[in-house]
Amino acid sequence: MIYSFFSFILLFFSQSPILIQGSNINLNKYEYLILNEDDPLTIQEVMSHEDFSLLENENINFGINNDVVWLKYKVQNQGPDSNKYLYINNPSLDSLELYLVHKGKVINEIIGGRLVDFDSKPIPSKSIIFKVDLPIGSESDLYLRVHSVNKKIITSTVADRDFLERLINRENILFGIFTGVIVGLFFYNLFLYFSVRDKLYLIYVIHTILVWFAQSSILGYTQELLWPDSVWLNLRSGVIFSSLVSVVGIWFLRVFLSTEKFVPKLDKGFHLIYVVYAFILVNAFFFSITISYQTLLVTQSIVVLFVLFVAFSVLKMGYRPARYYLLAWSIFMLGIFLFVLSEMGVIPTNNLTAYIMPLGSALEVVLLSFALADKINILKKEKEEEQAERLKVLKENEELVREQNTLLEEKVRMRTDELEQALRNLQNTQSQLVSQEKMASLGQLTAGIAHEINNPINFVSSNITPLKRDINDIMEVIDFYRETAQKEFQDGSKKKAAELEEELELDYVLEEVNQLLKGMEEGAKRTVEIVKGLRLFSRVDEQDVKKVDLHDGINSTLILLNSSIPGKIRIVRDFGELPMVECLAGKINQVFMNIINNAVHALSDHVDGIRDPKIEIRTRSLGDFVSIEIEDNGPGMPESVKQRIFEPFFTTKAVGKGTGLGLSIVYSIIENHKGTMEVETEVGKGTTFIITLPVHQSNVKHE
Repeated sequence: MIYSFFSFILLFFSQSPILIQGSNINLNKYEYLILNEDDPLTIQEVMSHEDFSLLENENINFGINNDVVWLKYKVQNQGPDSNKYLYINNPSLDSLELYLVHKGKVINEIIGGRLVDFDSKPIPSKSIIFKVDLPIGSESDLYLRVHSVNKKIITSTVADRDFLERLINRENILFGIFTGVIVGLFFYNLFLYFSVRDKLYLIYVIHTILVWFAQSSILGYTQELLWPDSVWLNLRSGVIFSSLVSVVGIWFLRVFLSTEKFVPKLDKGFHLIYVVYAFILVNAFFFSITISYQTLLVTQSIVVLFVLFVAFSVLKMGYRPARYYLLAWSIFMLGIFLFVLSEMGVIPTNNLTAYIMPLGSALEVVLLSFALADKINILKKEKEEEQAERLKVLKENEELVREQNTLLEEKVRMRTDELEQALRNLQNTQSQLVSQEKMASLGQLTAGIAHEINNPINFVSSNITPLKRDINDIMEVIDFYRETAQKEFQDGSKKKAAELEEELELDYVLEEVNQLLKGMEEGAKRTVEIVKGLRLFSRVDEQDVKKVDLHDGINSTLILLNSSIPGKIRIVRDFGELPMVECLAGKINQVFMNIINNAVHALSDHVDGIRDPKIEIRTRSLGDFVSIEIEDNGPGMPESVKQRIFEPFFTTKAVGKGTGLGLSIVYSIIENHKGTMEVETEVGKGTTFIITLPVHQSNVKHE
């Protein structure tokens, strides 16, 4: 009696309390007691039991049996909050009872496990969570009774609610990714099945969905998502779906690798495996779940090796689809082996062994999907070869057919290369083609308008001078009549004449006639200038290089843009002496039009914030080259915009106000003239476009 007492005292002092200070701590030091299921003890009897053994192990596996395991944790809460949670990351445990003992008295008793209603959990989760109120500053004992037919791997953590919610959210995200992969492959291959009506796709679809059910059952998500209140299913779903997915997986293997054809003797071994899985399912439904689970673990290990051997045998016979299958099954085999070893307690349980099965399953179904696609391609190729062989038999001249096919393939290859080259150039040329068509149409339109306007305006211009002369003659006659009337008319006639002049406002009318003639003359001159500008601009579709006065092109562009230039913007012409330049006049006018128009828009948007808004155009002769600089003192542009300004479809304007093609086309025009185009800009100080053109052209691309 004295010996037992001192043994108890020694055991009591051998375990120092686990200090709880932060947001979480793993309970990796505890005492344990294993009892037979037929030897039930009360908590008081367990508290005084002398057979507890001290163990320091974060992930101990107490095996797959019907034993009852008692764990004792000595803790001391040194944190500011007494509300804590005991988290057990093994959703497959059936029944757990937690007793909180403080100063030798049981102050709280909580039950948990997958046999407990899901809605009663303090935090909704697949894992087992107990809410405990640990007294602050003093030691407490946590007694945990565990009874489960499955693996009794117990990883315990004391944590606060925020930590657990973050942990659960991370697990849910990983499971969501796994589910997304499975669902995507399920619907993709289901679509393929309805498209090609190949039985293999249907088997794969069934296998894929069973993989999800099996892994979700092992991880505890089926209890959380599908049948939270079904105790019967929660106990058996892992065994049932693991067996079913294996049966369908073997079915897929036999059809996919044609084992009955290539390895008929080995294929018969699968019939024995079917019998074993049938035993596991029947036993799980009606008898002992523990025996079913133990048998399943052993069977899975044997099946994995047997399937690997069968696939390798088929591959040795030259059947190419076995390559993908071997790769997929090797990854899945690694996952099964690590999982089974952890279930049997051979290797410790950790995050790798906990999630290796879902990861291996996901990779397996992905690789099997690739294997299906590869097999379809092989079958398609074999069918094509068979058809080609039949065609050879039907043809009398086999050599001629082969030569014709070779010639045809060569032509197809050459044509394909041409089409690929055309496709590469299409995006680069389509914008220029569209712009060229528009500008050509515009040129034809403006040329027609200029031609039609030119004749009547010349008629008006040529008639203004004779009209002025005739009106001056009429005014001389009127002046003569007025002077003669003053001398020779009677007083009554003079009075009537004066009243008539006053009524008609003759002096104002004569002055108004002079003003109208002056306005007509100025309007006619202005119209002649506009027509000249239109005629210059209409040369956009010309295909021949001509010697052109660039100053005329700039002036005509300014005339056409005159109505869109606000009055506050000043145009400064600094023209030097330029030789006649060989170019496509219409294209160069298009360049001037685009750049000056952009400068006008840049200044117009900020005209009120610039003291003296102006556009300065400078031209200089540089020997065999000429330089045209178009500068504005607008807002400028940042370096990031400058780097992309000549890219097709790049624009800084609002939607609907620009296509982003203008400067790209302008750059192409200058490049085709073997010239250069540079941009100097600084935010807040304006932008300068510097165009350099050769005076003489050897060849210009008409794009």
